Amino acid sequence: MINKVVSGADEAIADIFDGAVLMLGGFGLSGIPENCIAALVRKGVKNLTCISNNAGVDDFGIGLMLKQRQVKKMISSYVGENKEFERQLLSGELEVELIPQGTLAERIRAGGAGIPAFFTPAGVGTEVAEGKEIREFEGKLYLMERWLRADFALVKAWKGDTAGNLIYRGTSRNFNPMMATAAKITIAEVEHLVPVGELDPNYIHTPGIYVKRIFEGKNYEKRIEQRTTRPR
Repeated sequence: MINKVVSGADEAIADIFDGAVLMLGGFGLSGIPENCIAALVRKGVKNLTCISNNAGVDDFGIGLMLKQRQVKKMISSYVGENKEFERQLLSGELEVELIPQGTLAERIRAGGAGIPAFFTPAGVGTEVAEGKEIREFEGKLYLMERWLRADFALVKAWKGDTAGNLIYRGTSRNFNPMMATAAKITIAEVEHLVPVGELDPNYIHTPGIYVKRIFEGKNYEKRIEQRTTRPR
């Protein structure tokens, strides 16, 4: 059995290069690769294209990379919590491709499945459809969307083993599993790293064949984007 464990985030992302295309897992601030993002900030890699459901907040997640001007282009679905993102977008410093959330998920899944294009009704008649092929199926219009693939996928799981098998929890399953299949190199950080054989095969979400490197992360903040509880 191949041991895919590396010492930590800095070793895991050491070969990420300027101009790379990255997928960063998570949903909102849930299940994001916090340690890998911090390592990317330390490394100072530039001109990145980041594919992520959201752009983090100003002082956390991808927001840290935006603040250091490391991101050239964002391909995402929800960006409403980041003022620095807004500033860079309006000033023309940041290239942005906004995608309906379901379409984003399916484009990533298609990349992992080896499906170069598919047709969806989402976005027909809107700016999303500009420049894209539209066909009619059974009396309804659909537009063609292309797969998304990346040089590196940075994913975060609740538990993983030394062979790279991963188990996610809660909403972190929304984008992490599909991104793990859609990149040349997948790097996983986990809260709990265990020996091979400790994970029940019936509960593994990402098989280790997709994962190149894995490490046990530390100091997870697990921020909450918007608190909606009333003060006591």
